[in-house]
Parts: sequence; C-alpha cells; structure tokens
Amino acid sequence: MSGDLQTFAEVRDYLFALKSHGAKYGIDRMRVLVQRLGHPEQRYPLVHLAGTNGKGSTTAMLEAIFRAGGYSTGMFTSPHLIYQGERVQVNRAILPHSAIVNYTNKLRPVAKALAMEDPDLHPSFFEFMTAMAFLRFAEVPVDVAFVETGLGGRLDATNVVRPDVTVITSIGLDHQEILGDNLEAIAREKAGILKPGIPVVIGRLPVEAESVVRDHAERLGCAVYSVREAFGEQIEDYPATRLAGDYQRINAATATLAARVLAARLPLPCGAIAEGLRSVEWAGRWDLHALTDRELILDATHNGEGSAHLDQNLEQLVARTGRKPFIMTGTLGTARAQALLPVVAKWARGIYLVRPHQPRACSFEELEEALPDPCPPVVRSSLTGLFPAPGVCAVGEPGDTIVATGSIYLIGEIMDALYHHVPVAEGSLQD
Repeated sequence: MSGDLQTFAEVRDYLFALKSHGAKYGIDRMRVLVQRLGHPEQRYPLVHLAGTNGKGSTTAMLEAIFRAGGYSTGMFTSPHLIYQGERVQVNRAILPHSAIVNYTNKLRPVAKALAMEDPDLHPSFFEFMTAMAFLRFAEVPVDVAFVETGLGGRLDATNVVRPDVTVITSIGLDHQEILGDNLEAIAREKAGILKPGIPVVIGRLPVEAESVVRDHAERLGCAVYSVREAFGEQIEDYPATRLAGDYQRINAATATLAARVLAARLPLPCGAIAEGLRSVEWAGRWDLHALTDRELILDATHNGEGSAHLDQNLEQLVARTGRKPFIMTGTLGTARAQALLPVVAKWARGIYLVRPHQPRACSFEELEEALPDPCPPVVRSSLTGLFPAPGVCAVGEPGDTIVATGSIYLIGEIMDALYHHVPVAEGSLQD
C-alpha cells in the first residue's frame, strides 16, 4: 500500500518517535484502539498477570505448561532483552521484523484516524506493542494467551482484556512515584486487573497487601486461590522447576495453581504441568552462561524484593563455589540502587559498575553513594571493556564466577554483547 513503511529500520524510527513522546499511563486510549480493531483480545482464552516480581517467569511457566499440554500459545511480556519481537511470542517463536513491519502498517492508519479525532488518542509505543500482540494472537490463532502487565495493573494498557484467570504474583515496593509509596496502595493498583466473577490466583503476598486484594476480590465476586493455602509455607514442598532459585519455586507454585484453575476451561493431560515446569526457559533470571574458562550468571534484580532473592542466591553460590564472585551491576533509579548495592557489596570479591544505555540509568556517582563503607574494590566500567568480543568476559581469571545483576536493560545489553559481533541494538525500543 502506498505510504506504508517498507523496512524494519523505518518502523524502528517510527516506533522510536512514539516512545520519545513518553509513556501515557491510563487505558482510555487502549479501549478506543481495541474497539476500532474489532476487539482481537476477545477471540481467545486469556490469563492476565500482574506483580512486582515474578510475573514474567510465571507467564513463561504457564506458557510452557499449556504448550506441553498440546495448546497453541501466545505470550506478551515486556521489556525485551535483545529483540523487540521477544515481547510478542507464539509457541515461544518471537515476532520477526517482517511481522512487526506488517502490524505497524496495519496500526498506523488507525492511530492516525484516532489522532485526527483527538490528538490525545494517538497510541503510545507500549500501546502499539500491546495491540500487535492482540492482533497476532487472533490471526494465528492461538488457543490461549498469557498477557503480562507493563506497569501496575489498574491503568496499564493491557487492562482492557477480560481474562479467564487473573494472577498477582507478588507485591513489593517499586515504581512508588506512580503506584504509591506503601504496600496497600501498590496492592490496590495491582488488584485493578481483577474483573467481576473472574477467579484470581495470588502468590505469597505481604499480609497488608493480601488483605487489599482479598477485599477487592470479595467486592467483585472473584474466587481467590492462594499459593500459601494450596502449598503451605515450606518452599521445599513447592513444585520444582528448571529455573534456579527458591523464588522460582514460588513462581512455579503460582503457575501450577493458575494452570489448575484454567484447566476447567482448557483441560490439561496428566503430566503437562510438571513437563512445562521442567522445560520452561526464561533468560536473565539467575541464568547460567558457561563461557570458555569461567561461568557468568545473569540475574535481573531491580527492586527491594528482588534484592532479597539475590541475597539468598549469592549466599548459596558462595557456599557452592567456596569463594565470592566478581559482580557487575547497574540499575535505574536511586531507590533501586539503594536496595541492590548493599547486597552486591556483601557478596562481591570486586564490583564493576556499568551504566545501562537508558535515560534513567543511575550515574556512577549515584551507584557509589549507595555502596556501604567499607566495601570491596570498585571499578567504573563499560560493556565494551567487560565484554571485548562475543563469548569473552574480561573480568576475573579462568575458573572464576562472575555475576551480572541489576537492571533488566543491562542484562539485555550484556546478552547482546555476548552473542553478537554486530550488536542488535534494539534497546532504544524499550519503555
């Protein structure tokens, strides 16, 4: 069609221009957009997931479970690590550049028409990606979709869906400037994804947050399924999963419980849940990469709750190896740095500070101010210095263990440097 964008480079520039206008928090635009698109999000069963931590892993586990059960699956997550198309996957195949071009060309005239009616109705970058996912899953079509919120829940663009099951994986302090400065306020935002009469599965929530979610569920007539009630308090009694860390067993329990609830509509064969948990892949979460002469662990950790899990994993790592690792780290926002850096300093033999290529990345000075005194040796670093060639890490000596932790954007940039001679460089298309 005349006027269509022809290449992914053109599409990338168009989407980057949307992103540069900033995030638009709220769902009014998205409601109008999906209505104009004919409500593709209503054409398949769907699970909607929110949570401060664990929602990505739990989404991936649910996808693996139902794919193991013989279903065609859609999965929408954010942000991406390397490729923009990671956000929209069907049977774990990422959306290729050609499809991103195609869907952008479908959405542009709709967006233009909406903007002519009211400039504020033009979709944001995240809304474009959400609409791409809804269209992709409808056109394939998939048997079931798993949709992760981008931020919060109540006002997130994904909250136009009417799911078959909702899931709240965890609630902790993060994005306080948007969601609220206490657990009760954040719980109210997360609970905003609940829909009348739709069952909700909750992970191990703090008492005050769980009370808010249960009150909201009662008002809406939602049955509540609790991981604590189903599996108890002892983590060793929780389902095992391929992903490392005790917190992943909590996510596995959450996914298992949600799968059981959804199985009332989409029956699962015997063994599908266990098979899915054994086979699930979710990069960047205590993710071991065996390099030629040392091991590298990538672990996205971006808030206080995540830092507590990191503390536990690092303790277990030191017990296993008999020595402390070198740790490279960088994050976005001083509150996150203040939660993360003391844990890093506690377990590191040496610390390498790195700034992710994101506007909100902490400066070296902000990272250093978050470090306790005393702390291990600290080096200001760059990714090109730490990873001079694909598959090569310049930190430490042969046989050492290196941990990279902090911002998920940093983890994505490290993976790009590790595995590509020419960087993919789609980090500019992040929210």
